Amino acid sequence: MTATSGARPAQLDAVRPVSDRRPRTTFVHDTLVVFRRAMRISLRNPVWSIMGLLQPVLYLSLFGPLLQPLAPALGTANAYQLFVPGLLVQLGMFGALFVGFGLIAEWRDGVIESERVTPAPRSALVLGRVLRDVLVILVQGVVLVATAFLFGLDAPLGGIALGIISAALLGAAFASVSYAIALTLKSEDALAPLLNGIALPLLLLSGILLPITAKSAPAWLNHVSDVNPLKHIVSGIRAEFAGDITSSTALWGYALTVVLVGLGLWFGTRTFRNEDG
Repeated sequence: MTATSGARPAQLDAVRPVSDRRPRTTFVHDTLVVFRRAMRISLRNPVWSIMGLLQPVLYLSLFGPLLQPLAPALGTANAYQLFVPGLLVQLGMFGALFVGFGLIAEWRDGVIESERVTPAPRSALVLGRVLRDVLVILVQGVVLVATAFLFGLDAPLGGIALGIISAALLGAAFASVSYAIALTLKSEDALAPLLNGIALPLLLLSGILLPITAKSAPAWLNHVSDVNPLKHIVSGIRAEFAGDITSSTALWGYALTVVLVGLGLWFGTRTFRNEDG
């Protein structure tokens, strides 16, 4: 009998390469671990989620009633079919664009460094957090639409469901970008003005309050807004709320949403990987 065959398991582990002794890990498992941790943090401190919902609800309560008398001029019988989709996009954007502040706090506490020394895929570190943000936006979107029904929203349930999902996916794109920028800057003082500088023109050129068309805006403003993907996503959700879920407008909205999600996750994962170096 050789010495090797008689060695105990503990002795074999001692001479086994470190890489072989690492715990087995999978992408799905690691993503869920990060997601559960992020959800626990959100549930312990729900103020951020509540404040994220408060702004669109205030718009709905204070600005929505002013639009209803203008519904015929806007080309619809129900002004909330135009207004609520814009608020959903606003919710998806602002509900996710500022999540990077929490990541900076985690970086200071050493959480990010601890995660990066594990064998977990970098994409799982991003996606786990993004899934938390998507779930929060889904819940907020349901509450927002339920409140809109009290004010007189009239839209098909299928279109409403697609609109909420589109807003949540848009939130996934912005959350990924926010995490990437936060991990790059590592400073709240630098992150806040940069994100506000990104968000304000995107929202103003998306037509979230009123549609931007050739009839309602100067030609130059209409042309500038055409290059803003959020304008087409808002228009797509408005088409869904009108029941035109297979129209070209809605299909463009779906496509652009998927593209933004893909680009956002790629950017976030790439940034996490670059931080390893």
